[in-house]
Amino acid sequence: MRGDRVLLGVVGATALFGAAMLVLPGPTRALFGWMLYGDAARLDGFGPPARAYVTLLHGVLGAVMVGWAVALWGLLHGPGWSAVGPGWRGVAVSVGVWYGLDTAFSAAVGAWPNVVLNSFFAVAFAAGLAAARGAASK
Repeated sequence: MRGDRVLLGVVGATALFGAAMLVLPGPTRALFGWMLYGDAARLDGFGPPARAYVTLLHGVLGAVMVGWAVALWGLLHGPGWSAVGPGWRGVAVSVGVWYGLDTAFSAAVGAWPNVVLNSFFAVAFAAGLAAARGAASK
């Protein structure tokens, strides 16, 4: 079903973004340095111990994102998947919990560019979920 493919694409993009964070530490630090400080080299300027810690955090976050995407992929390909059933709700609740917690924390610490990035992913997931639901109701 086409709607499910849209949602699978968003899940795949999430996995790829997470994998990139894991295997491309330099570009990841540059991206988040630019996002948070307006300077791609800023995080590398923190010195070797801090740079190593930031790289660890990005790698762990990337691994968690890949694991989450694999779990979502499993839900979408599972025998009970239905865009009007518990699988759809599981994906929606998972995305909602992530978005609420991550975005509230990011806003609380003043990381507004991360709020924007989260919102981009949330809108993509919402569009995928809506497409899957819409296709199922036809």
